[in-house]
Amino acid sequence: MEEKFAYIEGAEQPIAMHPKKFSLWLFMVTVVMIFAGLTSAYIVRQSEGNWLEFDLPAVFYYTSGIIIISSIFLHWAYLSAKKDNLMQLRIGMVIASVLGLAFLVGQWYSFVALVDMDVYLVGNPSGSFLYIFTGLHALHLVSGVIFLIIVLISSFRYKVHSQSMVSMEMCVTYWHFLGALWLYLFTFMLLNH
Repeated sequence: MEEKFAYIEGAEQPIAMHPKKFSLWLFMVTVVMIFAGLTSAYIVRQSEGNWLEFDLPAVFYYTSGIIIISSIFLHWAYLSAKKDNLMQLRIGMVIASVLGLAFLVGQWYSFVALVDMDVYLVGNPSGSFLYIFTGLHALHLVSGVIFLIIVLISSFRYKVHSQSMVSMEMCVTYWHFLGALWLYLFTFMLLNH
């Protein structure tokens, strides 16, 4: 009988993930698939010819810097939450949220700049793809900013701390993912416009 218990105690624990985190990872995989398909379609369509060449709006450089800085502040907030430094957590969350909103404003100005350059959603496929890339990313970023604000509010309600990190970890994962996705798209557009 003792051998039986010894065997059960020695059994390996299965790898477990919080169900909400698992759902987030599945969602991010689908987003990657969508953008992989779009970038593939871009390359195929570009090779067919009739492709308008134009410079990317300068605001894309600024928004790239904004999203990197926001990720740095969000990560600082995450590390502060792990140490139960609630003041730094809140400061980091506020700055990351404001920078997230600034990124969205920058994306709006990129659309204005494209119109000023006579690049429209309807017309040449190169402009259409650019609007789709940036617009679809901005749509996902809206959900990221909402997530940031939810976690920010939770931090003021003392619901984010070292013993309650699930929402914070998910927010950081998603925001870093959105930042990396933007940097990929921006680099792709720079190399293939």
